[in-house]
Amino acid sequence: MTNLGDREIRSSLIRKLKQQVAKPKAIIEELRVHNGNAIADVVALYTEAHCFEIKGDGDKVERITEQGQYYNSSFRKITLVTTRRHVSKALSIAPNYWGIMVAEEINDQVTLRYVRRAKNNANFDKGLALMTLWKSEMLSLTYGHNKTDKKKSREILAELISASRKKAELSKEISELLFTRHLQAKA
Repeated sequence: MTNLGDREIRSSLIRKLKQQVAKPKAIIEELRVHNGNAIADVVALYTEAHCFEIKGDGDKVERITEQGQYYNSSFRKITLVTTRRHVSKALSIAPNYWGIMVAEEINDQVTLRYVRRAKNNANFDKGLALMTLWKSEMLSLTYGHNKTDKKKSREILAELISASRKKAELSKEISELLFTRHLQAKA
Protein backbone atom coordinates (compact mmCIF):
# COMPACT_ATOMS: atom_id res chain seq x y z
CA MET A 1 0.00 0.00 0.00
CA THR A 2 1.36 3.39 -0.97
CA ASN A 3 1.17 6.58 1.03
CA LEU A 4 -1.86 8.62 0.06
CA GLY A 5 -1.11 12.29 -0.41
CA ASP A 6 -3.10 15.44 -1.06
CA ARG A 7 -3.03 15.05 -4.86
CA GLU A 8 -4.58 11.57 -4.93
CA ILE A 9 -7.12 12.34 -2.23
CA ARG A 10 -8.08 15.68 -3.77
CA SER A 11 -8.77 14.24 -7.22
CA SER A 12 -10.84 11.43 -5.70
CA LEU A 13 -12.77 13.93 -3.53
CA ILE A 14 -13.54 16.22 -6.47
CA ARG A 15 -14.66 13.25 -8.56
CA LYS A 16 -16.91 12.05 -5.70
CA LEU A 17 -18.43 15.52 -5.23
CA LYS A 18 -19.21 15.77 -8.96
CA GLN A 19 -20.89 12.33 -8.93
CA GLN A 20 -23.20 12.97 -5.99
CA VAL A 21 -26.94 13.18 -6.53
CA ALA A 22 -26.89 16.69 -5.01
CA LYS A 23 -23.97 18.08 -7.00
CA PRO A 24 -22.30 21.32 -5.95
CA LYS A 25 -22.82 24.34 -8.24
CA ALA A 26 -19.05 24.75 -8.25
CA ILE A 27 -15.89 23.43 -6.61
CA ILE A 28 -13.15 25.85 -5.63
CA GLU A 29 -9.66 24.71 -4.74
CA GLU A 30 -7.28 26.63 -2.46
CA LEU A 31 -9.72 29.30 -1.26
CA ARG A 32 -8.23 31.91 1.05
CA VAL A 33 -10.44 32.41 4.10
CA HIS A 34 -10.50 34.49 7.26
CA ASN A 35 -8.70 37.42 5.64
CA GLY A 36 -6.03 35.10 4.20
CA ASN A 37 -5.13 33.42 7.51
CA ALA A 38 -5.93 29.96 6.12
CA ILE A 39 -6.44 28.26 2.79
CA ALA A 40 -9.30 25.81 2.43
CA ASP A 41 -8.19 22.85 0.28
CA VAL A 42 -11.54 22.27 -1.44
CA VAL A 43 -14.78 24.23 -1.07
CA ALA A 44 -17.96 22.81 -2.58
CA LEU A 45 -20.58 25.46 -3.27
CA TYR A 46 -24.11 24.28 -2.63
CA THR A 47 -26.74 26.61 -1.19
CA GLU A 48 -24.01 27.17 1.40
CA ALA A 49 -20.27 26.60 1.10
CA HIS A 50 -18.87 23.32 2.50
CA CYS A 51 -15.14 23.27 3.36
CA PHE A 52 -13.09 20.09 2.88
CA GLU A 53 -9.68 19.94 4.56
CA ILE A 54 -7.35 17.20 3.31
CA LYS A 55 -4.73 15.48 5.47
CA GLY A 56 -2.80 12.75 3.69
CA ASP A 57 -0.56 10.08 5.18
CA GLY A 58 2.44 12.42 5.31
CA ASP A 59 0.55 15.33 6.89
CA LYS A 60 0.15 16.16 10.56
CA VAL A 61 -3.55 15.82 11.32
CA GLU A 62 -2.96 17.82 14.51
CA ARG A 63 -2.70 20.95 12.36
CA ILE A 64 -6.49 21.01 12.13
CA THR A 65 -6.67 22.39 15.65
CA GLU A 66 -5.03 25.62 14.45
CA GLN A 67 -6.48 25.69 10.94
CA GLY A 68 -9.87 24.70 12.30
CA GLN A 69 -10.22 28.00 14.15
CA TYR A 70 -10.33 29.77 10.79
CA TYR A 71 -12.59 27.21 9.12
CA ASN A 72 -14.96 27.20 12.09
CA SER A 73 -15.51 30.93 11.82
CA SER A 74 -15.82 30.88 8.01
CA PHE A 75 -18.00 27.84 7.18
CA ARG A 76 -21.15 26.28 8.59
CA LYS A 77 -20.13 22.86 7.18
CA ILE A 78 -16.62 21.40 7.41
CA THR A 79 -15.32 17.92 6.58
CA LEU A 80 -11.86 16.51 7.21
CA VAL A 81 -10.73 14.07 4.53
CA THR A 82 -7.92 11.88 5.81
CA THR A 83 -6.45 8.39 5.68
CA ARG A 84 -6.78 5.28 7.83
CA ARG A 85 -3.45 6.24 9.44
CA HIS A 86 -5.01 9.40 10.90
CA VAL A 87 -8.68 8.53 11.37
CA SER A 88 -8.58 7.63 15.09
CA LYS A 89 -6.59 10.79 15.91
CA ALA A 90 -8.98 12.83 13.75
CA LEU A 91 -11.98 11.46 15.64
CA SER A 92 -10.40 12.47 18.93
CA ILE A 93 -9.38 16.03 17.97
CA ALA A 94 -11.86 17.22 15.31
CA PRO A 95 -14.90 19.03 16.67
CA ASN A 96 -17.97 16.77 16.77
CA TYR A 97 -19.74 18.85 14.11
CA TRP A 98 -16.94 18.27 11.57
CA GLY A 99 -17.55 15.50 9.11
CA ILE A 100 -14.77 12.96 8.66
CA MET A 101 -14.10 10.99 5.51
CA VAL A 102 -11.46 8.31 5.16
CA ALA A 103 -9.52 7.76 1.96
CA GLU A 104 -8.29 4.27 1.15
CA GLU A 105 -6.54 2.78 -1.82
CA ILE A 106 -8.42 -0.27 -3.06
CA ASN A 107 -7.41 -1.99 -6.31
CA ASP A 108 -5.26 0.99 -7.33
CA GLN A 109 -8.17 3.40 -6.84
CA VAL A 110 -8.64 5.91 -4.04
CA THR A 111 -12.07 5.50 -2.48
CA LEU A 112 -13.68 7.76 0.08
CA ARG A 113 -16.25 6.90 2.71
CA TYR A 114 -17.83 8.85 5.51
CA VAL A 115 -16.93 7.99 9.07
CA ARG A 116 -19.08 10.89 10.29
CA ARG A 117 -21.20 13.43 8.41
CA ALA A 118 -20.81 17.18 8.96
CA LYS A 119 -23.36 19.02 11.09
CA ASN A 120 -24.03 22.75 11.26
CA ASN A 121 -21.24 24.54 13.03
CA ALA A 122 -22.41 26.88 15.80
CA ASN A 123 -19.05 28.72 15.78
CA PHE A 124 -19.69 30.28 12.36
CA ASP A 125 -18.85 33.97 12.75
CA LYS A 126 -20.65 36.22 10.28
CA GLY A 127 -18.09 39.03 10.41
CA LEU A 128 -15.11 36.72 10.00
CA ALA A 129 -16.83 34.67 7.29
CA LEU A 130 -17.30 37.86 5.29
CA MET A 131 -13.53 38.31 5.30
CA THR A 132 -13.39 35.55 2.67
CA LEU A 133 -14.95 38.03 0.23
CA TRP A 134 -13.33 40.80 -1.75
CA LYS A 135 -14.36 44.36 -0.95
CA SER A 136 -16.31 44.64 -4.21
CA GLU A 137 -18.25 41.51 -3.24
CA MET A 138 -18.99 42.93 0.21
CA LEU A 139 -20.21 46.16 -1.34
CA SER A 140 -22.78 44.19 -3.33
CA LEU A 141 -24.26 43.11 0.02
CA THR A 142 -24.66 46.64 1.39
CA TYR A 143 -28.10 48.12 1.03
CA GLY A 144 -28.22 51.02 -1.40
CA HIS A 145 -24.55 50.81 -2.44
CA ASN A 146 -23.99 54.43 -1.46
CA LYS A 147 -20.74 56.24 -2.10
CA THR A 148 -19.77 56.37 1.58
CA ASP A 149 -19.74 52.55 1.73
CA LYS A 150 -16.94 52.46 -0.86
CA LYS A 151 -14.72 54.43 1.50
CA LYS A 152 -15.25 52.02 4.40
CA SER A 153 -12.71 49.31 5.18
CA ARG A 154 -13.54 45.63 4.65
CA GLU A 155 -13.63 45.21 8.43
CA ILE A 156 -16.24 47.97 8.86
CA LEU A 157 -18.27 46.63 5.93
CA ALA A 158 -18.17 43.15 7.49
CA GLU A 159 -19.51 44.55 10.78
CA LEU A 160 -22.33 46.45 9.05
CA ILE A 161 -23.37 43.53 6.85
CA SER A 162 -23.20 40.91 9.59
CA ALA A 163 -25.37 43.05 11.89
CA SER A 164 -28.18 42.96 9.32
CA ARG A 165 -28.17 39.23 8.47
CA LYS A 166 -28.87 35.89 10.13
CA LYS A 167 -26.15 33.22 9.94
CA ALA A 168 -27.88 30.97 7.40
CA GLU A 169 -28.88 33.92 5.20
CA LEU A 170 -25.36 35.33 5.15
CA SER A 171 -23.76 31.93 4.58
CA LYS A 172 -25.99 31.51 1.49
CA GLU A 173 -25.09 34.98 0.20
CA ILE A 174 -21.37 34.29 0.63
CA SER A 175 -21.73 31.01 -1.26
CA GLU A 176 -23.55 32.78 -4.10
CA LEU A 177 -20.86 35.48 -4.34
CA LEU A 178 -18.11 32.83 -4.38
CA PHE A 179 -20.03 31.06 -7.17
CA THR A 180 -20.19 34.30 -9.17
CA ARG A 181 -16.46 34.83 -8.63
CA HIS A 182 -15.78 31.27 -9.79
CA LEU A 183 -17.83 31.80 -12.97
CA GLN A 184 -16.06 35.07 -13.74
CA ALA A 185 -12.66 33.45 -13.25
CA LYS A 186 -13.57 30.72 -15.75
CA ALA A 187 -14.85 33.21 -18.37
